[in-house]
Amino acid sequence: MSTYRRPGWWTRQVLNRLVAALTGHGVSVLGSRLLTVRGRTSGRPRTTPVNVLTLAGGERYLVAPRGETDWVRNLRAAAGATLRHGARTEHVVAEEVADAAKPEILRAYLQRWRWEVGTFFDGVGPAAPDAELRRISGRHPVFRIAARPVTDATGPLPGSGRGAPPVAAPR
Repeated sequence: MSTYRRPGWWTRQVLNRLVAALTGHGVSVLGSRLLTVRGRTSGRPRTTPVNVLTLAGGERYLVAPRGETDWVRNLRAAAGATLRHGARTEHVVAEEVADAAKPEILRAYLQRWRWEVGTFFDGVGPAAPDAELRRISGRHPVFRIAARPVTDATGPLPGSGRGAPPVAAPR
């Protein structure tokens, strides 16, 4: 189910810009990072602030509380991006998580950021049963992210905005 909740003027013009400026200068707002991914049609780098969720085992995730945003569609097309916090830039690869695997990820995300994004989850909170979290999981894309070595010799990094994406070797 494809949904998108467009941010209002205050979020677009004030909050996102403030969080992006702070994060860009090295001040993380509860785990915020600047996600830069290549635009799927323009090919130009697109940057937006995101919350990176790190679970106890060290796995990291990006959750789209507003649904099918441009960054989600761009990340699907590019399969990789960069995350920036101050002067530190990390190249990452992203793999979309199946709806059936999302309940625990959504629960952890809501435990951490419900005060910020809870309104986008239709009243479902971190204490909700798995069935409720499964019910809304299709509305909130989730990506597992992992570091990609910069020394990868396959070509420009996906989402870096530099040249064409790498071509996979034939199998």
